Amino acid sequence: MALPLTRDHTVGHAEDLPAVTAVLHYLAPMVGRLVSYADDPPDGVPRTNGVFEGREVLVHDARPVARDLSLDREGFALVRHASAVVDFHDEDELRRVYYPEAERLVGQAVGASRVVVFDHTIRRRVWDVEDRTADAPRQPVPRVHNDYTVKSGPQRVRDLMGGEADELLKGRFAIINVWRPIRGPLLDAPLAIADARSVAFRDFVPNDLVFRHRVGETYAVSYNPAHRWYYAPAMQRDEALLIKCYDSVEVGVARFAPHTAFDDPTTPPDAPPRESIELRTLAFFG
Repeated sequence: MALPLTRDHTVGHAEDLPAVTAVLHYLAPMVGRLVSYADDPPDGVPRTNGVFEGREVLVHDARPVARDLSLDREGFALVRHASAVVDFHDEDELRRVYYPEAERLVGQAVGASRVVVFDHTIRRRVWDVEDRTADAPRQPVPRVHNDYTVKSGPQRVRDLMGGEADELLKGRFAIINVWRPIRGPLLDAPLAIADARSVAFRDFVPNDLVFRHRVGETYAVSYNPAHRWYYAPAMQRDEALLIKCYDSVEVGVARFAPHTAFDDPTTPPDAPPRESIELRTLAFFG
């Protein structure tokens, strides 16, 4: 069973929490539709037509308030969750052991009647390598983003759930990521997550994500000084972040929790490069 992580006290306001000053990369104002390529773009075409600019922000330590975080309020949660997986690089073991673990974890966390893991990504930092470079591991994503949109969230259900999709889309569903270090403590390129309540819908910018055989859609994010950012310093292998990337409920709950990898200024120069795994789940409510 997953247990929320906490220290001996809680703090009610972000400004009361320990924090680091860091640079997060937001989408700069642009004209026209934002387009990015998941695979190699055509010759002479940039991987993205967007420009991302660094903004200095406070990223607060979420540990003192971990027991008070809610996926339906802040849009994320930090939990202790020991996994029986021995080798996270073993695809068969992931599907046999970790997928069912994650489905139970998410179901318990949000009260879903059914949870389906539909993919995973392992990231291993290699210096000076861009994400989605051929023959290289997936890299931490250093841009503020959200994985799904009002359009692509329901489309994922249609893509994955076949003949059940129409009926499932009549009820509430959410897309929740389960993110954890493969080895800890994770000091390099930790994950920052925005309190969903602090991000206005107008801050989200649809981004066409072009694959070889389909076009998906994610959100880039425009800078807003109202955003409140959190992270969990030095995460261990038995800890996980749950991140709400979509909710079909439009009012009264967190729908999207933007997130990004970032350079923590307190990271020691000899810190091991980040290794992490994220699972994406569909959570359906009865």
